[in-house]
Amino acid sequence: MEGHKIGIMVLLFCGTILLGVNPTNAAKLCPDICLDYAYMTCPSSGNQKLDPACNCCFAPGCTLYLSDGTSTYCN
Repeated sequence: MEGHKIGIMVLLFCGTILLGVNPTNAAKLCPDICLDYAYMTCPSSGNQKLDPACNCCFAPGCTLYLSDGTSTYCN
């Protein structure tokens, strides 16, 4: 029975490679945490202060700012 599990895992791993999916980046985990950001800026809007997203999962490429001036760049 253990051999079947390993065989299935190998088959799934090979299938993801053949489909062009990088198994190390296949799933991005987003925390279910919302910080109280004051505003955000994004390259598409220049320096305009936008209503903030809940966290970086919803604002890739943007910068989120807390009311104390601390900022977080979202990759």
